[in-house]
Amino acid sequence: MLEQLEKSSGPWDIAVAGGGATGLGIAVDAASRGYRTILVEQDDFCKGTSSRSTKLVHGGFRYLQRGDLSLVHEALRERGLLIRNAPHLVHDLSFVVPNYKWWEGPFYGVGMKVYDLMAGKLGLGPSTWLSREETLSRIPTLESRGLRGGVRYHDGQFDDARLGIAIALTAADHGATLINYFQAEGLMKTAGKTCGIQGKDLVSGRSWEIQARVVINATGVFADGLVQADEPGAPALIAPSQGIHMVLDRKFLPGQTAIMVPHTDDGRVLFAVPWLDRVIVGTTDTPVEHPLAEPRALPMELDFLMGHASRYLAIPPSRGDILSVFAGLRPLVRSGSSRQTASLSRDHHLSVSSSGLVTITGGKWTTYRKMGEDAVDQAVSVAGLTRGNSRTGDLPIHGWTEGGYRAGPLDPYGSDCPRLLDLIAGEPQMASPIHPRFPYLRAQVLWAVREEMALTLEDVLSRRTRCLLLDARAAMEASRDTALLMARELGKDEAWVRNQVRDFRAIARGYLPEGL
Repeated sequence: MLEQLEKSSGPWDIAVAGGGATGLGIAVDAASRGYRTILVEQDDFCKGTSSRSTKLVHGGFRYLQRGDLSLVHEALRERGLLIRNAPHLVHDLSFVVPNYKWWEGPFYGVGMKVYDLMAGKLGLGPSTWLSREETLSRIPTLESRGLRGGVRYHDGQFDDARLGIAIALTAADHGATLINYFQAEGLMKTAGKTCGIQGKDLVSGRSWEIQARVVINATGVFADGLVQADEPGAPALIAPSQGIHMVLDRKFLPGQTAIMVPHTDDGRVLFAVPWLDRVIVGTTDTPVEHPLAEPRALPMELDFLMGHASRYLAIPPSRGDILSVFAGLRPLVRSGSSRQTASLSRDHHLSVSSSGLVTITGGKWTTYRKMGEDAVDQAVSVAGLTRGNSRTGDLPIHGWTEGGYRAGPLDPYGSDCPRLLDLIAGEPQMASPIHPRFPYLRAQVLWAVREEMALTLEDVLSRRTRCLLLDARAAMEASRDTALLMARELGKDEAWVRNQVRDFRAIARGYLPEGL
């Protein structure tokens, strides 16, 4: 990718700052239309919010409750497109809304029928009413005292960071240049108009000037930094909100059915979701003044999740049962002086400054494709590029195969599975797991370095694999062996290995409940 930047002559059509779901979606949309596209990310792809979600591709029942029908309709359509375009990474998941009061069954049952109706032909299956016995047969660990029954419905589930990498590869397949660990330090201007990005490759320390006909600011919770670099004194756009999740053993929720609690003490919905042989419980909604690259869960947030989990699980989890706690920041769009981030819109917002900087904020993972389409449409107009229609509605994501690919832990790699299997055939020792408590193979570490631009131990153990989220202690135990594998590929020495292990373990301690 750096060679592509080096050899580039003349301005790029579109330059994107930010390599999370939004920026990557923009890069795919722009490159697949034929625009010369470059994306830079100051950290790793999906390092922030985009790897820290509830792992759901959904319409948003909470938004339906609030009457935000346009957002729900759009999200349900995007959910259907994503499952169609990335079946190796997104799949149908059954949810149950447990009913403990007489009115909850008909109330939520009708709501879910509306949800089904809005999904239309892209629906995943009809919702149904369940008796008490049927509910407990699906979720035997559900609190049975006072249970009247439940409502079953369908939504999508995915591995967010893996999808992000697949989208990056899709953009590259269509000719985009994408560079991680490359910081956008400022904007280039000519006659008051934005004409590129001043940046630095953080690996080599080399500075670059990237000329572009239009620049899109897709830096999520950090978007205000570029906005104010463009227009000093510009009002802040972002009201960051922190959401945390705790990860438990599957014994707390066996089977393949998730729990959705439609109303918690802070007005949010709560999910307990089976994911990669663990259970994710979340989330919270806490206003944040100053966003951090590595946010930490607050003790009160963890207490909130544990208190609600104890209400709905027959065996209440203790802190000792928590395998990992992770926090993410939502880039919500400010609405006046409101500090109640739970009430702010999850829809996305586009703005264009007087210099022509295009900024996109808000949104959510499910609608990343539509956000990319809208941002590129706006950028094309600003730059005066020849307009071409978006192709991403039916564009397969990298790895797509007809009928899917079945290779156990390698399933998410889709059409790349044969190459991974060839790697293992050449080095049979690469078929062993990186740790007994993880499904990930040593071959996946090599693949991450060779094919997916993984440069640090955290890249591999947090995002190319999901070890850090699944079990922070086991990830720490696996860190040295994994770093040694990476060092072999990258030509690094023992000092690099020690530094990587030290830095990763410092981050991982923040994912342990005792580290909060």
